[in-house]
Amino acid sequence: MEKEEIFSKVLRAGRRTYFFDVRATKAEDYYLTITESKKFTNDDGSFHYKKHKIYIYKEDFAEFKDILAEMTDYIINEKGDEVISERHQKDFKKDFEDDGSRVTEADIKTEHTGSFTDIDFDDI
Repeated sequence: MEKEEIFSKVLRAGRRTYFFDVRATKAEDYYLTITESKKFTNDDGSFHYKKHKIYIYKEDFAEFKDILAEMTDYIINEKGDEVISERHQKDFKKDFEDDGSRVTEADIKTEHTGSFTDIDFDDI
């Protein structure tokens, strides 16, 4: 049976939620668990969650941090920080808040396309 969390943080990301929990060993030393919980909807409208958990111990922290930073930096450097899979989803519309009203990404692109002025910096 797992011990109660000492310190916790939650990251909600769409259908996924990540739980970062500091726990204590029997010897009262600390370790980290990271749990991914993903929500799935059944055909009848009910839903269930699938969870995956990893345990990271202090002796692995330095290497884990280094490799995680290296891998995330590599992805951002190679592909940028735009979420490509969302851009290609059928019927995907990203909503933006604008003074309390809902504005879609397409609305913003349309609005700004017509108002663009070409400036030649040699004229300044």
